[in-house]
Amino acid sequence: MNEKQIFKKVESLGDILIEAFHLIGLFIIGATVIWSGAHTYFGMLEQGYASLKDILLLFIYLELGAMIGIYFKTRRLPVRFLIYIAITALTRMLTIDIKAMANETILTLTGAILLLTLAVLVLRYGEYKCSDTQDKI
Repeated sequence: MNEKQIFKKVESLGDILIEAFHLIGLFIIGATVIWSGAHTYFGMLEQGYASLKDILLLFIYLELGAMIGIYFKTRRLPVRFLIYIAITALTRMLTIDIKAMANETILTLTGAILLLTLAVLVLRYGEYKCSDTQDKI
């Protein structure tokens, strides 16, 4: 076996190990999201009702799960989903804590949500203009 063949075998093994690491990591993250969502849900059952704070937290778990599922199906991680999670988290914070917030904080959070929404718009437009129809999610 010459040097090039050895290098290709080592490189192939490295690729397999990296892919295995990604899959194991995603399974762990997915299990953690399910565990956290179940913990939140059972906490709502114990208290006898679901508060808006709890429902919005469940939406964050749902978006995390969708992002993991999309990665498994496409082997791509759309940045858009991270932005959706950030928008939901900021909306949750704004909705739950608005009475205790200063006006500047409310405006800052609202501005951040607007900027993130515009970022999604730019990403979607770029995806529409620059990608094949098969790659659109």
